Amino acid sequence: MNSIPDASSRPSIRALTLLEGRVLGVLVEKQHTVPDSYPLSLNALTLGCNQKTGRAPVMSVTEAEVLSAIDGLKRLSLVNEGSSSRVPRFEHNMSRVLGLPGQSVALLTTLLLRGPQTAAELRLNSARLHGFADISSVEAFLDELAANDPPRVVRLPRMAGEREHRWAHLLCGEVSISESAPSTADDDSVPLSEFESLKAEQKRLADEVSRLQTVVRRMATELGISADDL
Repeated sequence: MNSIPDASSRPSIRALTLLEGRVLGVLVEKQHTVPDSYPLSLNALTLGCNQKTGRAPVMSVTEAEVLSAIDGLKRLSLVNEGSSSRVPRFEHNMSRVLGLPGQSVALLTTLLLRGPQTAAELRLNSARLHGFADISSVEAFLDELAANDPPRVVRLPRMAGEREHRWAHLLCGEVSISESAPSTADDDSVPLSEFESLKAEQKRLADEVSRLQTVVRRMATELGISADDL
């Protein structure tokens, strides 16, 4: 049975670039969310990197840039290229190389894709990768990651107006406090998925009103009442 190597036998991993981190996060995410398409083609991986929802920051990268990031991750053994398809496909090796359980990989992946988050946000946003029983279990794995040698996450100082500490990953190097500060520019914005749901609900209500108006007019005609008197 294969086992995760202990810390003394694992090679030291350099800090990843932002795009390398995004590529790695997308591979882990899509392994769970679209298993039938995993390992991913270069095109699918690029689309995942440029995805507008569930990403912070939002990127716009080319296939050539993604391929360059893949090459860097290959040298770290974090990504492998499959050989069973005519179209090159790529898969991650994050758990084995970093020596982490699936729960920790789920949290790191969510931080890689979405930026600093509280334990409660991490539990919600990582649900498709791993179902944590409660926030305390998330915090326990975060504490383990922070105590790792080298540490994989860090608990950020609480900013003014924040009620909970946020956590950030360290796979791309040390975190700048100014860079990790939550953006207020989009505080009043509505996520695309929620906006689409609101549009669908508005259309449903408009259709319902139109249907009721038709029924009322028909009933008025049958009763000999002018619709203008309603």
